[in-house]
Amino acid sequence: MQVRVLFFGVLKDLAGRSSDVLSLPDHATAADVIDRYLQQFSNRGEIFKSVAISVNQQYARPEDHLRAGDEVGLLPPVSGGSNEPVNRTNQRVFLTREKIDTQAFLETIKRPEDGAVVVFEGIVRNHSRGRRTLFLQYEAYEAMALSQLNSLVDRALADFQVREVALVHRIGRLEIGETSVLIVVSSAHRSAAFDACRWVIDTLKRTVPIWKKEHFEDGAVWSDGEPFPDVSTLVGARRPALSEVEGSSPAPNQVTNPEKLASNRIVPR
Repeated sequence: MQVRVLFFGVLKDLAGRSSDVLSLPDHATAADVIDRYLQQFSNRGEIFKSVAISVNQQYARPEDHLRAGDEVGLLPPVSGGSNEPVNRTNQRVFLTREKIDTQAFLETIKRPEDGAVVVFEGIVRNHSRGRRTLFLQYEAYEAMALSQLNSLVDRALADFQVREVALVHRIGRLEIGETSVLIVVSSAHRSAAFDACRWVIDTLKRTVPIWKKEHFEDGAVWSDGEPFPDVSTLVGARRPALSEVEGSSPAPNQVTNPEKLASNRIVPR
């Protein structure tokens, strides 16, 4: 059988391409994909020790079985203008290549019943690793990132006493001082909003497939991230058993292109 393998971040640089079509025996597992590339890149095998695996845009365990046509993502640890935002799945979560207008986005979220609105902005700073940073580039496994971000928002709304959680993440090239990620949490009371906002950004940095490349005067490097947690602890992670999916096909990607955030004043649900 054949599966499509996607590379991201440092793995894309190592492979010299963004994807492969890989032939595997029937009943191969996700671990078999890793083994193939360990053999191919034996001199850089240490990179694969911290790689997470996704199958059809869901985190997977090494022992999960694959089917013909599966999309397998090899995910290195994540980092911790008027172009249209590239994708969305609902009006709470966005990936965008345009500058983030924090004030405009905030005004779409605040309601009279809110006693607190907590805003977190991740900002591109001008130094890292003891060197002057020129700019950053963010790359995402877009469909999976959107799914994971939506799961984070749903989990935060369920676990914290907050009215609304919304976030925007930039991808592409970012200049010094620009906002890379914006999280807005509204609630009746400040403590819940602070707790939810901190949980969302901390979990996002560990689990959502978005990578950061730092560009300096003397070169560029992908930002080191923490190894992924065990897949059973990841928000939204589930791989059905082979018996559940035999003969079925992955759900189609429901991602669409949204209007501009600031100009059209999109109101989150």
